[in-house]
Amino acid sequence: MYPFEKIHIRGFRRLANVSLSLRPLNVLIGANGSGKTSLLDCLSLLAASASGNLVEAVSELGGYSALRTNLSDWGCAATEFDLVQNPASENPLTYQLRMEARGVDFSISEESLKQDRGQASPFLHITASRGNVQYYDSVDQRKLVRPNWQINPFESALSQVPKMFSEPEEFRKNLASSTHYHVLDVGPKAPVRLPQPMRTAALPGKDGETIVSCLYMIRETDHDRFEWIQDTLRAGFPSFDRLNFPPVAAGTLAMTWKDRTSSNPFYMHQLSEGTLRFLWLVTLLNSPELPAVTMIDEPEVSLHPELLSVLADLFREASNRTQLVIATHSDRLVRFLTPDEVITANMEQDGTTSFRWGSEFELDQWLKDYTLDQLWGMGRIGGRA
Repeated sequence: MYPFEKIHIRGFRRLANVSLSLRPLNVLIGANGSGKTSLLDCLSLLAASASGNLVEAVSELGGYSALRTNLSDWGCAATEFDLVQNPASENPLTYQLRMEARGVDFSISEESLKQDRGQASPFLHITASRGNVQYYDSVDQRKLVRPNWQINPFESALSQVPKMFSEPEEFRKNLASSTHYHVLDVGPKAPVRLPQPMRTAALPGKDGETIVSCLYMIRETDHDRFEWIQDTLRAGFPSFDRLNFPPVAAGTLAMTWKDRTSSNPFYMHQLSEGTLRFLWLVTLLNSPELPAVTMIDEPEVSLHPELLSVLADLFREASNRTQLVIATHSDRLVRFLTPDEVITANMEQDGTTSFRWGSEFELDQWLKDYTLDQLWGMGRIGGRA
């Protein structure tokens, strides 16, 4: 069961009014500025809402005025999100969040977390309207009660009220864990190129700052997974032999890449940009504690085209353990995907974005003679400028 099955967005940049069903693997394609990254940013904002970091997230995205739809034909007074999860009990949960401008800032005008339990009206776990927060208190059975503590009006009620039931709390935790990974920094002084202090790390870090610790821990605690990672690297680089972790100081490890064509190992600062980015992606997608939703922007950057078939297989395997949402410009990557893994982002004449799954197009006959990337180039599935 993947975490979220549908999102509805209104009034966010070019996403003036869109609904999209979500699957385990969601690969967004489309022209520059067509709204691919905006979808990832919406999910990131909702994750920040669930973790109590909404104000910081809005600020990092340029402030609320930069997020609200301002197209001439769409005078949106608010930004709204509906996110639906269908848990194991099959009683769907829907989280709704509405944000409005407040001077140069924003306010949360409406918010709710409700669950369809087969009754005439949904069961309300949380409801809030302009700071008036109520939540269901399972202790005294008085249905909706108001908090007896100070609520921060700029952060969501979802992140502040008690966790009364397992399903809504699981919803909140899944949403809060969702992580957006941008293009990895591989500059000369980037963390991924340097020796790193040993620490507990289940993920390689957004900047690769814990990749050494993450891989070392996988090697020590899950030998089969570590061998799988090394086998994947061999699939991409046939001369690759193994990874080693020489100590460089007390509590600090380096990592080396041993290649069968060289008598000496290569340290991280000696590896190419594409090699580093592929190593980071392989580590991330094989990490033991992936978030509920993993968002990756332009994973193809610096990668040789021959690596993209391996990457597509990595996506499929990882989508059994995390819901993947990926934005790409790479037609070569699309070649190795199927229509039910690809979403096209299309810019309409009024400047708004629409999304459409590749499987919604009638492609069976076309795919007998063309690859999916060729059909994209021909405009058969949209997503072009």
